Amino acid sequence: MPDSAEPAPLHGIGVSPGVAGGPVLRVAGVPALPAPAPVTDPAAEAGRAVAALREVVAELHRRAGRSGEKTLVDVLRAQAMMAEDPLLLEAVREKVLAGSDGPHAIDAAFATHRAAFEAAGGYLAERVADLDDLRDRAVAVCLGRPMPGVPSPGHRYVLTAWDLAPADTVDLDPEQVVALVTESGGPTSHTAILARALGLPAVVACPGARDLADGTTVLVDGATGLVRVDVDPVEVTAAETADREHRTAVAAISGPGRTSDGRPVALLANIGSARDLAAADGAEGVGLFRTELLFLDRSREPELAEQAEAYREVFAALAGRRVVIRTLDAGADKPLPFLHQADEPNPALGVRGLRLVRQRPELLRTQLAAIARAAEQTGAEVWVMAPMVATRAEAAEFADAVHAAGLPKAGVMVEVPAAALRAGQLLEVVDFLSIGTNDLSQYTFAADRQSGLLAELLDPWQPALLRLIAEVGTAGRAAGKPVGVCGEAAADPLLAPVLVGLGMTSLSMSGRALGPVRAALAARSSADCARLARLALDADDAQRARKAVA
Repeated sequence: MPDSAEPAPLHGIGVSPGVAGGPVLRVAGVPALPAPAPVTDPAAEAGRAVAALREVVAELHRRAGRSGEKTLVDVLRAQAMMAEDPLLLEAVREKVLAGSDGPHAIDAAFATHRAAFEAAGGYLAERVADLDDLRDRAVAVCLGRPMPGVPSPGHRYVLTAWDLAPADTVDLDPEQVVALVTESGGPTSHTAILARALGLPAVVACPGARDLADGTTVLVDGATGLVRVDVDPVEVTAAETADREHRTAVAAISGPGRTSDGRPVALLANIGSARDLAAADGAEGVGLFRTELLFLDRSREPELAEQAEAYREVFAALAGRRVVIRTLDAGADKPLPFLHQADEPNPALGVRGLRLVRQRPELLRTQLAAIARAAEQTGAEVWVMAPMVATRAEAAEFADAVHAAGLPKAGVMVEVPAAALRAGQLLEVVDFLSIGTNDLSQYTFAADRQSGLLAELLDPWQPALLRLIAEVGTAGRAAGKPVGVCGEAAADPLLAPVLVGLGMTSLSMSGRALGPVRAALAARSSADCARLARLALDADDAQRARKAVA
């Protein structure tokens, strides 16, 4: 129990297990624009403002050079191109020559660009946040202040923020940042996914996190969501030592996933490219190979040969093991420039995933041909699944296309309640089902995955969500076909036995979660898993479900 002298702890949603502590440091904030200043030398002031923009460009290129993730590198370089747009630079100069000081000229020039992007709609409107980030960085430089972002003090600390942007995370050094606490975000937010990938304890949707003063010593429990405040550093050290000992013991457990009485549960990895395989050492295969990373920021669809080579690289590294590859999951809410899709009033419910095939059938034909070519060249056991399937007819049509391409295993993702409720009918026409808990939560609770205010509804412990997972498990047992989870819920060591008790035959997750989940299953029998599943299903809400199982 916390010492009585401690202030009241903060409570959030634990999204990445582990215990760590240290002094708090906050992400550097966005500087407020001061009152306009008189300009005595317009030419020098214009040069200062343009130099600030060029410093931002240089910093973005430096960050891109430090990142090993191609997608993030592409995003940062695209941002740099925006900041060095000649029209933007000229607009800044014109604003200064018209009487504005440097910071206000930068702000005004970006406001004009922002309005143009918003008016254009679609993909450009999605880039407004990038413009805002560039403006904030350039204004900070012009004012002689640090750019907004993650501090690097040279010692261990706990990072707190409202939320973390992708650009912030490039400079996040796991040797310094020992835990993450954000006031916004949810179980599927960028912060949560990053923390799990880095193996950092993390708590999101934690009210009061930004109010913690820099230097305050906290102790973060990424499993329970508890953040203790003003903790004795000696106690922090003891808690971290105990956590390391636990992780060491967990890492010593190896072999295929199974319960204590020998029930097999395939433990698989989620990847986006061959670069992710190193972190997935110890996985029995891949349960989710996201192919959309190959398509991002492309003005033209990747050709068959390029796709086949990207897939072959992964398949060859996993020869003899299962690789579940998901066909292109993109659309109006994940826009790809070459698709030229019309704007939709509610893109998350629009033409995305397999629904794209209705408009662009050649996308699926080319991708399946590339997958088949890569599979033929390697010894991997390739299974193919489609995203955003809602009906038996959609599932059957996809399975026919997969088999026609010469691929033996066809499945679909369960991401909408309709698919979960009709899982038995889907399994009449496909070989397996894989539950995407992130989207299934979103559509079950009508709660936007990106909304921190709705994070509680997106908690994978919600009994209604677990009930839908149980429907899929029951259908899988009846059909004698595999059903698994590839959403972030599978990475929770406390929840994993519950999912097995609900009938899941495989769990797919980030590589760092494999050890803790393997250990959690090895400590429980099939009967234990079934009992824990009943406790979670019978709970009134997510918090009570988690407590009942814990």
